[in-house]
Amino acid sequence: MDSGHTLRQAQGPAHRSGAAQRKTEFLLLSLWPLSLPKGAREIFHIPRIIIKSACQNFAPEQESEALAKNGIFMSIKHTEEYRNSEISRKLAEQIRKISQKQVRLMEVCGTHTTSIFRNGIRSVLPDTISLLSGPGCPVCVTAQGEIDAFIALSGTDDVIVATFGDLLRVPGTDSSLQRERADGRDIRVVYSTFDALEIARKNPGREIVFLGVGFETTAPTIAASILSAREMKLNNYSVFSAHKRVPPALFALMQINGVRTDGFILPGHVSVIIGMNAYLPLFEKYQIPCVVAGFEPADILQALCMLISQIESGNARLENGYQRAVTDSGNEKARKIMEDVFETVDTPWRGIGIIPESGLKIREKFASFDAQRKFEIRTLKSDIRTKGCMCGEILTGLRTPLECPLYKKSCTPVDPVGPCMVSSEGTCAAYYKYHSMFDA
Repeated sequence: MDSGHTLRQAQGPAHRSGAAQRKTEFLLLSLWPLSLPKGAREIFHIPRIIIKSACQNFAPEQESEALAKNGIFMSIKHTEEYRNSEISRKLAEQIRKISQKQVRLMEVCGTHTTSIFRNGIRSVLPDTISLLSGPGCPVCVTAQGEIDAFIALSGTDDVIVATFGDLLRVPGTDSSLQRERADGRDIRVVYSTFDALEIARKNPGREIVFLGVGFETTAPTIAASILSAREMKLNNYSVFSAHKRVPPALFALMQINGVRTDGFILPGHVSVIIGMNAYLPLFEKYQIPCVVAGFEPADILQALCMLISQIESGNARLENGYQRAVTDSGNEKARKIMEDVFETVDTPWRGIGIIPESGLKIREKFASFDAQRKFEIRTLKSDIRTKGCMCGEILTGLRTPLECPLYKKSCTPVDPVGPCMVSSEGTCAAYYKYHSMFDA
């Protein structure tokens, strides 16, 4: 069986949270306004006219099929082939057959965390395998000082804050964006950066600040919005960049005392952009088994099977288990636009601290679109910790939610204390929603 072409069982349509929207933003039609500059359009390979012609004469519910027939999106039938329960069952059997050593494997993607819980992956694994959730949720790893800066910015006169929805309820030290909005601050939930551009176009007398939180997956789309704003002469648009880079975080994890992992399930969406080669320095230094995985149950089981095979044979490798989407070099056009607009900077991560060159800062030539420069924002570099909250330890695999004294007591999805309970990609939220029977 080709390692890049295995399948999963269907679990029904996924709920499109703010996090899911952000993850797949670069594939959505909402990213194709007429004003998008040519350089940004080329990232996504598909001219607007092709999308328009592919969808014409079809009702909305038929558009996906039309796009698939025109070779633009993966067809529904092809997707269903990756949800085959029999293949998933055989992969689970193979894992149980070859797994002999006690191992700890870490997924470094919030979507993987959710998929593992939602599809009951843990329940089909042998007792020899422990799965840990790493710092793969962008909202969760955003440092407390950055959250506090977002909240402070929302109180600035004549400022409209645009954000993805999963940031609203993340608690700051004294408030949250949701509370500030209830108190009258103009904070608007958007579904793409280009919604924020439209707000700027319609409100020329006010400053619009987009809160840029995410990994390499979304950074190119936010860079494209800055290019669009410049081309459209929207001088009232700016971005507060709190973006994080995944490879430096993996290096940091390997250096934290007490963190022990025998292999990484590497993120699929991020890898589409940065490619397999981005992980070579990590692998060459630590010789730790690594597999990039897709998001269907059999994708994840396949990645686990590949990791266990490496560990049992004593032959560590960097492997691609998501060949239908990930290449060695990644999306070069997306990386170029990201690198044109952003430069790397040392930045704080919740639970880890400052990681060198793990953040993305807007370059000097785009300073007029940098909210931190425009409003002279100073974020605290230290990671402020909420008393009793173990989000930091959970994000690094040192603890599970069941070990947090606040879990399901003072910290619930209705009234969260930490971001891991807020985001749909957060480990605590996944435990709460899918695996409550484990802590009964």
